[in-house]
Amino acid sequence: MTSLPVALRRLHGRARRAWDRPLTAYYVILGGSLLIIVLGLVMVYSASQIKALQSGLAPSYFFRKQLFAAALGGLLMLFAACTPVRLHRGFAYPLLAGSVFLMCLVQVPGIGIAVNGNRNWISFGGPFLLQPSEFGKLALVLWGADLLARKQEKRLLTQWKHLLVPLVPAAGLLLGLIMLGGDMGTAIILTAILFGLLWLAGAPTRLFSGVLGVAVVVGVLLIRASPHRASRLACVGATEPGPKGQCWQAVHGIYALANGGWFGSGLGASMEKWGELPEPHTDFIFAITGEELGLAGTLSVLALFAALGYAGIRVAGRTEDPFVRYAAGGVTTWITAQAVVNIGAVLGLLPIAGVPLPLFSYGGSALLPTMFAIGLLIAFARAEPSARAALATRQPAWRRRLAGVRRKTMRRRVKTPPSGER
Repeated sequence: MTSLPVALRRLHGRARRAWDRPLTAYYVILGGSLLIIVLGLVMVYSASQIKALQSGLAPSYFFRKQLFAAALGGLLMLFAACTPVRLHRGFAYPLLAGSVFLMCLVQVPGIGIAVNGNRNWISFGGPFLLQPSEFGKLALVLWGADLLARKQEKRLLTQWKHLLVPLVPAAGLLLGLIMLGGDMGTAIILTAILFGLLWLAGAPTRLFSGVLGVAVVVGVLLIRASPHRASRLACVGATEPGPKGQCWQAVHGIYALANGGWFGSGLGASMEKWGELPEPHTDFIFAITGEELGLAGTLSVLALFAALGYAGIRVAGRTEDPFVRYAAGGVTTWITAQAVVNIGAVLGLLPIAGVPLPLFSYGGSALLPTMFAIGLLIAFARAEPSARAALATRQPAWRRRLAGVRRKTMRRRVKTPPSGER
């Protein structure tokens, strides 16, 4: 009989060989993201029904809007996955300029509106709202990756001024526009993206620590300047709502997770979504997932995000294209950092930052740019030479024959001179 250590070593070896296959990262990114989106749609439908009825809407109102956003995001993801890498670099500057313009419009009276105390939305009439700061994340990733790639090609990243300028000032402009609306949660994610790009660019520890120190000081000042933010920080690890209910949301998120147990109370059977837990379908949808699907459901969500993050790191680490490395690393930092901030707040380990769970929470403004970013990762995973060769061998027979006919035709045209040259 095979001993347990030997069996574990064999299992580890098989898993390692499977992970080293050329298309593993491609399938993990594609499959993992689609599973997160589908499970998110199910949980949005379950968590939002009571909220919709309390607002006098149809029970499926929020689900239908999220389904429409997911369908539109699917088209964006397909477009991003099929677009050559060089064209993605061309989107960088227009996307950055458009994001800055829209974020400026947020501050114009009559155009920008406040939601939950944060003025970071643009109203298009009726229920249609847009949060430009979500597109600012994508803009910073693409523009920052293109900027750093061009500087690396010119061997300028060894100088600290070229490493920081204009990347840090541009990120500071985006952060300033976001903080004008009071959205510190999105500012945290944008800062994480900036640090991820600097880390990938090889910023010295001293320079990296200096930028991080400045960010921490600014964050502390912003928290102390706002009693609302300070109260959120005080609710970390709270077990009671407090005399004025300032920790109500944080505590009831823990209650929802505790009610779920190992396998949950059943899909649709949450008690906390009946008005006890604010934002059950957006910022705290992970808590409803834990209550209805239990620890098994929450661990499944965590495993999917971990696999997605690991696959993104693999794509960034295996490429020789500097733009792909920076962009893949920026997207991976964005999604994993936002997932950590959201889930950490639900678990009571971090302050409530008001950021959605990527690909999972309700909100079209967050879902669309995130799905486009997933399409970027898919395009980068397909662009690896070994992945391209593996995909070519898996094409249908008729496509391979057609490609062979085209190659033969091109060779004949090259060998046969034009009639005028004979």
